[in-house]
Amino acid sequence: MSLSMGSVSVSVKDILKIIIHRLPFLNNWIKSEPAPQKYELIILNLRLPRILLAMLVGSGLATAGAAMQGLFKNPLASPYVVGVSSGSSFGAALAILLLPGIFSVPLSAFFTGLVTIFLVYRISKSDSRVPVETLLLAGIAVGLFFSAITSLIMYISAQSVHHLVFWMMGGFGNANWDNVIAATPFIGFGIPAIYYFSRELNVMQLGEESATHLGVEIEKVKKILLILSSLITASAVAVSGVIGFVGLIIPHITRIIVGPDHRIVIPVSSLIGGIFLIWCDSLARTVIAPVELPVGIITSCFGAPFFIYLLKR
Repeated sequence: MSLSMGSVSVSVKDILKIIIHRLPFLNNWIKSEPAPQKYELIILNLRLPRILLAMLVGSGLATAGAAMQGLFKNPLASPYVVGVSSGSSFGAALAILLLPGIFSVPLSAFFTGLVTIFLVYRISKSDSRVPVETLLLAGIAVGLFFSAITSLIMYISAQSVHHLVFWMMGGFGNANWDNVIAATPFIGFGIPAIYYFSRELNVMQLGEESATHLGVEIEKVKKILLILSSLITASAVAVSGVIGFVGLIIPHITRIIVGPDHRIVIPVSSLIGGIFLIWCDSLARTVIAPVELPVGIITSCFGAPFFIYLLKR
């Protein structure tokens, strides 16, 4: 359905023709006339990579959010709470200003995102332990610092300010197959790796002392889950900009549907997150077509009221 939506409407029949024509085993079995070439270019070069990227980013952010909320035992935690998105935005802004290019912006955003989580972890570490409260506060402080530096870059770079603002709002307007290929290994590895620790996340809900008695290496699990969540978040920010609230609201919706067991919450969050961001992107493409809204605006319109609802609860 999302493939058919946009400023140019493409029928489901034509989409099926394009898919059949591109898959030799189906084309040999189901003989059909090829769809018009202009539709093929729109579907294969513009919409399909965009939708796949939205699915990847949505799945990754929702999974990272579920892991963060389980790790911090805090219902308001999200992938951005430890400052990774602010660090990645700083890297992107720096690359846009100094080294604009197809690959330099995502690579810079990814690298600075990882540097940020390393910095937060080192600040929080005390006597070989990393207290969760200290980690959260360090993440907020480092995130605010990088946000301030990014704002300064936006202030002094008049020529690139439009590109920077669009990046900060988040979106898939420049999505292509290179972005999909770049994000797939990191997010594709990160989601199953987080799922592997779902049992440990369940046990940690009993408290760190109880989890230790049950054989969970608390500090090791914290470190691994932080790295995996940051890897996913940095990869997502690198290819789509800053898209907020997905990692906050999707795990909550999932828990309402399936309960608190992380063995179920993580894969279902991944699925719902992907679907949610595909629909947000479809709305962004069509609500004031042919003009396109940044996806971050749509997710914030859904996420902010939900966040207020959580605070009131």
